[in-house]
Amino acid sequence: MGTFGGALEARKINASKKYLTAEVRGEVETENRILVIRRIHVVYNLVAGEKDRATIERVHKIHASNCPVYLSLHKAIDITTQYRLTSVLATQ
Repeated sequence: MGTFGGALEARKINASKKYLTAEVRGEVETENRILVIRRIHVVYNLVAGEKDRATIERVHKIHASNCPVYLSLHKAIDITTQYRLTSVLATQ
């Protein structure tokens, strides 16, 4: 999330704590009776204006190639990401 958020911030898109969150799902399989993480899927939830969609799309397409976590794990674990753009900050 840090690499994606940092790249957005560099392009003047607010990715602070309230504006960028993530949902992460891991899929585990058994190999020789040992649990092994096979897949991780990350959904970034971003609050931003529709006017920023093209920039967000470009950032999303390239962020993994600069992400230390992705680069460390992607050869062993299939890692996928997507983003959801919302124009309204949810109140809690």
